[in-house]
Amino acid sequence: MPAAAPSSDFVRLIAEASLVSQAVLVILGIFSIVAWAVIGNRLTALGRARRQSAQFLQVFRTSAKFSDAHAVCPSLSASPLVGMFQAGYAELNAQLRTPAAHATPDAAPARATIRSLNAIDRALLRASSAEVAKLERQMTFLATTASITPFIGLFGTVWGIMTAFSNIGAQKSTDLSVVAPGIAEALIATAMGLFAAIPAVYFFNHLTTGVKAQATEMDDFALEFLNICERNFS
Repeated sequence: MPAAAPSSDFVRLIAEASLVSQAVLVILGIFSIVAWAVIGNRLTALGRARRQSAQFLQVFRTSAKFSDAHAVCPSLSASPLVGMFQAGYAELNAQLRTPAAHATPDAAPARATIRSLNAIDRALLRASSAEVAKLERQMTFLATTASITPFIGLFGTVWGIMTAFSNIGAQKSTDLSVVAPGIAEALIATAMGLFAAIPAVYFFNHLTTGVKAQATEMDDFALEFLNICERNFS
């Protein structure tokens, strides 16, 4: 008679597990499903931000005026640099002022200047913090999944082993056929906890590295924006 397939044994163990063990597996399954959804969402968002930031930088550095770069902002809204540029551009426009013209009618138009370069820097900093928060959205769940699911799995394993030893005592037998199913049921919870935690740890670190790279790019952009403002409006 052919041996039962491992997959069918696995399903049977779960079906015959105690309610506590089944509840633990359901919780771990939910954590795993939501974590993969977050991973997919964040990878997509970070990739889109990276691509659109590269496109915006190309436009920004080849534009003769800030207004030219501002015109492409709506089409590149996923880029964190766009949010920073819009904040800096709005503060710049709010500060620009034209000194009173000289009495001579044919005097050349006065050069527009800014009141405070530090205010523009603060506007860029606030926008940068907001954009980083957008990029890090939902990543806390990955950190929570990575830290808590192994312990939930361990709880399920401990509970399963307690149940297994209780069954051994009830049947007064240490035969492998009596011990093995209970131990296998207990270890499924540990395996499920690791299955949820390992991808969460890996992608949390991967996404954190990507966000740090974007934050560094935002810092460089802020300095570049301030340099242009200082050269042209101070």
